[in-house]
Amino acid sequence: MAKSPSLVALLGLLAVAGFQHRDKIQDALKGLSNNSGGAGQSGGLGGMLGGLGDLINGKPGSGNVLTGGLNDLLDSFRGNGQKETADSWTTVGVPTKGLTPQEVESAIGRDTLTELSQSTGLSYDELVKRLSTNIPDAVDRLTPEGRFPATDDEARRSLFG
Repeated sequence: MAKSPSLVALLGLLAVAGFQHRDKIQDALKGLSNNSGGAGQSGGLGGMLGGLGDLINGKPGSGNVLTGGLNDLLDSFRGNGQKETADSWTTVGVPTKGLTPQEVESAIGRDTLTELSQSTGLSYDELVKRLSTNIPDAVDRLTPEGRFPATDDEARRSLFG
């Protein structure tokens, strides 16, 4: 099953930097959006994320990619028998459950992860390891008080302050 571009963009963002380095990814994406030839900049990052710099910086026409990606991400885990884990990331008062690399691979799919690995320049194993760490934290941060962001602007504020 093909994954939505929104989900792939969100996964790429999480894999490349994660929340512990969100300032670095924001700077990199600003550089991409300020450079008319964004694709191909910063190695694999530019090629994979292309117009994501515009999305992160709130430029017109970027749509609701982050919020759509968040919903697709949760649906991927819920539809893969990991509903309890996915719900722990968004439910107030429930400890956030972690993921194993195998659970990430099962929910996202090997083909999508292989494509992301090639695009980011990360080894497959490193990519899956990063996502297993970053996905629960990201969803938890994007859904404060269990509330989903209504717009990408609200999601950007949750991600980047």
